[in-house]
Amino acid sequence: MNKVMTRTQRRPGTRPPVRHDTRRPGRTPARTAPGGGRVSTAARSTTAAALLPEVLTAPTAQRPRPTDRFADLLLAVLSGRRPVHSMLRHTAGRAYDELAWLAEQGPLRTVHGTDPVIRDIGYYVAAPGALEVFARIGAGDRLSAMAFRLEHGPDHRWRCTAVELGGPRRPHTDD
Repeated sequence: MNKVMTRTQRRPGTRPPVRHDTRRPGRTPARTAPGGGRVSTAARSTTAAALLPEVLTAPTAQRPRPTDRFADLLLAVLSGRRPVHSMLRHTAGRAYDELAWLAEQGPLRTVHGTDPVIRDIGYYVAAPGALEVFARIGAGDRLSAMAFRLEHGPDHRWRCTAVELGGPRRPHTDD
């Protein structure tokens, strides 16, 4: 199954779309009682208890897909906004070494004050529990490509097992 998702294009000078907190139904609850007094501790705990079921039953559509999450994490590392070691628990096999080598090369570092952003994401289901993901990354007038593989492990966590960018590849060494 092939899927391609397009992210909305952000225009310079405009604000990004608002992220709504799914745990708060309409707005932030008032901090004072209607008469102007402070809300008691008991009243605060009942408000929290009333919101608890909504937290547990938040729609899964609001949660980011693993493809989006990993694309954002990898872009942050490759653009220098996050350290490489932040991906240790999210990678398996040679992916961490590939990522460290790519980050050292700095192909997605900020160019002329323009941070790279993910324009499109698509994926291909290579096997049950394995996704091959591609992302188009834009920085100013430059467009780059990133590809990575995600595998669903026996501990029910997604891990990145391979990372590639357009350009020279890391020389493989025999382990």
